[in-house]
Amino acid sequence: MAVAAILLGTGWGSNQITPMLLVYSDRLGLTTGTLQAMFGVYALGLIPGLLLAGPLSDTRGRRGVVLPAAALSLLATVTLIAGGHHTWLLFVARLLNGVSNGAVFGVGTAWLREVSLPPFGAAGAHTIARRAAVAMTAGFAFGPLLAGLLAQWAPDPLLVPYVPHLVLMTAALVAVRTVPETVPSGRSRGGARLRLEDVRSPRFWRIVAPMAPWGFAATAVAVALLPSLTGAADAAQGIALTASIAALCALAGVLIQPLARRLDAGGAGNRAALAGLATTAAGMLLAAVTAASEQIWLLVPCALVFGAAYGLILVAGLVEVQRLAEPRALASLTAVYYALTYAGFALPVVLAALAGGLGYPLLLTICAVLVLATAAWVTPRGAMRPSDRPTSPAEQPVR
Repeated sequence: MAVAAILLGTGWGSNQITPMLLVYSDRLGLTTGTLQAMFGVYALGLIPGLLLAGPLSDTRGRRGVVLPAAALSLLATVTLIAGGHHTWLLFVARLLNGVSNGAVFGVGTAWLREVSLPPFGAAGAHTIARRAAVAMTAGFAFGPLLAGLLAQWAPDPLLVPYVPHLVLMTAALVAVRTVPETVPSGRSRGGARLRLEDVRSPRFWRIVAPMAPWGFAATAVAVALLPSLTGAADAAQGIALTASIAALCALAGVLIQPLARRLDAGGAGNRAALAGLATTAAGMLLAAVTAASEQIWLLVPCALVFGAAYGLILVAGLVEVQRLAEPRALASLTAVYYALTYAGFALPVVLAALAGGLGYPLLLTICAVLVLATAAWVTPRGAMRPSDRPTSPAEQPVR
């Protein structure tokens, strides 16, 4: 629970700024270009955090990486509070968020898996993947929801929305100090870097990598693109509305995850991945209709469909990673998977660059076709269970 709380708190800290951007845009006069640059700074910290922290923890331990990285999430929120009057501090806060999230998501997921297995626990692979996905996604949901509601109606919208995260993250940092270290003390302390042999699995690159970006691409379209296309920000109570859409998308991702387990358990292939990609394609078509009609009410079904797609794909990818990774490379391969998933956040930027010539409805329809092409590529290659790495008895799923 303590490690899951760290994942939840870090996800909360990363997404709580989503509805707050409307506040900053109004108070500081930020342009759309400035807001996009702010998300770019987040990615600058995220990718190195993912790719460096995993190998470091595989050689030097989980706690020594997770604790300082989680503390950065707390520092980022303090910086956001100070950034209410200084734009440059918002950029610093987003950079800190990126580094923190990159380190915690990869290493924290690996740590959560390890404390869920003997001698600490007896959970199966699907249960472990669902625990990590639910913890992160719950943070993605409740962070923007509570921040947006407080920003809309509470006093001092530049301070009060951030107080819940300060309390949550402080409590999680205290609790996680008692969680046992799972990396053997005798493991080599040299070469704390991402090695090619750690991510050489053919199945990973043929099955997991192609589908990974579509999970967060779905949420990015639902949360970052469609509200602006429908003018939701200019509607009455626009801050709360934007926050609710983000929360609804994330909550749908949580609620669909038990189905992801049932689809994948005992099957001949990764059926959760296929279901996630099919749902993503359906969401893209619905998004095309939403972009063409500019009907705000369509944001709700879009959030539900895209959230479900995200949850299915995230769990499917995590299950595959846990099956494929050598114990010493678990955090490294998890980090690479998350780096690929976060590449999906770039989709709204790409669509915005192309929209002038083609228009959003056509571009979103093309995205649906690309998703279906990905499904056609992944399905036959996932027909057999992975044989890249033999599974030890201690790692067999508990049915």
